[in-house]
Amino acid sequence: MSKLTLSLACSAYEHVRDVASGAVPIEGIQLVTTHGPIEELLYRTHNFREWHISELGMGSYTSQLARGEQPYLALPVYTSRVFRHSAIYVRKGAGIEKPSDLNDKRIGLPEWGMAAIVYARGMLEESYGFDPYSATWVQAGLHQPGRVDRMPPRADVRVNYTQVKDRSLCQMLESGELDAVFSARTPDIFYRPDSPIERLFKNLYEEELAYWKRTGIFPIMHLIGVRRDVYEQHPWVVKQLCNAFEESKRRSLARARDTAGSYYPVPLMLHAVQQAEAVAGEDFWPYGLERNRASLEAFVRYAYEHGVTERRLEVEELFPKEALFTPAT
Repeated sequence: MSKLTLSLACSAYEHVRDVASGAVPIEGIQLVTTHGPIEELLYRTHNFREWHISELGMGSYTSQLARGEQPYLALPVYTSRVFRHSAIYVRKGAGIEKPSDLNDKRIGLPEWGMAAIVYARGMLEESYGFDPYSATWVQAGLHQPGRVDRMPPRADVRVNYTQVKDRSLCQMLESGELDAVFSARTPDIFYRPDSPIERLFKNLYEEELAYWKRTGIFPIMHLIGVRRDVYEQHPWVVKQLCNAFEESKRRSLARARDTAGSYYPVPLMLHAVQQAEAVAGEDFWPYGLERNRASLEAFVRYAYEHGVTERRLEVEELFPKEALFTPAT
C-alpha cells in the first residue's frame, strides 16, 4: 500500500529534526519537508496555505478559530516555547525600573495579537502590577516601516491603540517617541555599544525560573497544524503525526542528557536540563493538552481580554478530537 505524501513546513528545530528528516518513520505517511525563516513560513501559511502540515502562530490560529475560520487544525505539538520576560525593552532614561513603571507609557509593538506580545502583556498585568489599559500602544514594523497588523484589538476593548506607517519602532525609540517596545525579536539597536535601550528585567534567568515555578506557565509561541482538507480526507493522520513528533522530541531530549558527547553547542547543557527537570519533571517540554493546560488557559484568557479573539475560547476547542489522547511513548 502506497504512503500518503504530505508537505511539512517548520523551522529546523532540534526537537523536530528526526520526524522532519524521516529518521522517525510515520506509518502510512511520507513527509516532504521545507525549512526556512519562521516569519516567511508563517506568512506563506497564513496567506497561501501552501503546505499540508505547517507551523502556526498561536495568535493568528486562535484569532481565526474564534471567528469560525479554521484553514488548519492545530495539534498539541508545540514547536516554539519562550518565556517572554526577555521581550520587553525600555528606553534608558525613561524612568522605567520595574513593570508598574510602564503604566501610562508609550509602548511599541509589531502586532497586537502576536503570541509573544499576548503572553508578555498578560503576564505583566496578572503578575507584575502593569495596567495595559493605561498605556498608549503604537504598532509599527520593528526595523522597517509599514508593517500591517493582522490582529488589531477588537473595537470594544478600551485600549489606546494607534498604527504608524512611516517610522519603525527602533526609529521611534531612538527619537524618544516611545518609552518601551515589546518584541519577540531583539531590536538591532540593543546590540550597539551606545544602545539607547535595555531590557526591563535585568535578572532574566532568575525571574523566568521563579515565574515558571510560581504559575506553571511555560509560554507557547507556535504549534503544528494540519490543513483542513487533509484532515477531512484523512483524519487518521492526526494521531500518527502526534506520535511521530512525540518520538522526535523524546530523542532530542535524550541527546540533551547524553554526557558522552556534546550534541548542542551550549556550555553547561546538563545543568540546564537538570534545572528544567527540577521544575517540570523528566519531560519538561510536554506535548498534549492536560500538562499544558495552565499555559493554554493563560493564552486564551489574555487573548480574549485584550481583544485578540472575538470570543473566549476553551482549550479543548483548540485541537481536533483525534489529538486529545496520550501520545505513544
